[in-house]
Amino acid sequence: MNRTVRLILVSFMLICCAVCITGCTDQQAQEPVAMSSSEPKQELHIATTTSLYDTGLLDHLKTGFEEQYGAEVKIISAGTGKALEYGEAGDVDVMMVHDRVREDLFIENGFGVNRRVVAYNFFVIVGPESDPASITGLSPEDAFTAIMEQGQTDPGVKFVSRGDESGTHAKEKAIWKSAGYTYDEVKASGDWYIEAGSGMGATLTLANEKEAYTISDIGTFLAYQGDIDSVILVEEGDILLNIYSAMQINPAKYPDVNSTLAKEWINYLITDEVQDEIENFRVAEFGRPLFFPSRGAWETIGVTQGECETPVS
Repeated sequence: MNRTVRLILVSFMLICCAVCITGCTDQQAQEPVAMSSSEPKQELHIATTTSLYDTGLLDHLKTGFEEQYGAEVKIISAGTGKALEYGEAGDVDVMMVHDRVREDLFIENGFGVNRRVVAYNFFVIVGPESDPASITGLSPEDAFTAIMEQGQTDPGVKFVSRGDESGTHAKEKAIWKSAGYTYDEVKASGDWYIEAGSGMGATLTLANEKEAYTISDIGTFLAYQGDIDSVILVEEGDILLNIYSAMQINPAKYPDVNSTLAKEWINYLITDEVQDEIENFRVAEFGRPLFFPSRGAWETIGVTQGECETPVS
């Protein structure tokens, strides 16, 4: 075999070896890529009122849901009016608010479906311990009337309103109406009335600084109690009932919402286990409930059993 033939054979063998080595190397390099792939977590977007968020309840409840469903829950906190705007734009999957009138309108206009009542508590009227308007023990309507009448002549009597179209602000307006005043009358009646235009926590802080009265849900007040000097002065009266609901954004109107995970969240909230968590949330810390479960309370709070206990299908 001459030199030329040998060189050709050697070259051919080297090429074959190189092809085999390259093939093996490529195969080995591809295997880790396939093994490292994973499905991204689903996201659930919730718009909620500040009172549910400021107390820490939703952060507490979402942990178990995220673990169970492999999801990430993202919460936007705002006054009910602003929260509903997020829902009307289809920017979230679930609404959690506390203003039945606007919730009904939200559903009637085709933005929401499958509302379930998940919890309730009560509003309270709070103020300085000195109680310059002497409202302690009065009905909510009489307390508001006393604050308004004395605030017009006594510079030491003031009231701080949320002033942000929240569910709490809507409740304040309802009490003024029940007391016989239009809201425009109240706002125009003097400097004693201050609009904060902020969330519940910030409103409580401002009222405390000004030694003023305000109305708050009991949950947020208890959560802030250690940081302010205000005390509860009025806490009885049917009008102070505060009901929290969850509802889906209508997938027929907004097909891109995560309707499957939204249903799971609502059904999760009305399970016995989560209702127990709502009932016991921070009770050991404050010595009284921040929220009451809707389970079994539908007659007490004036809604149907289906609105509280029937799973969304």
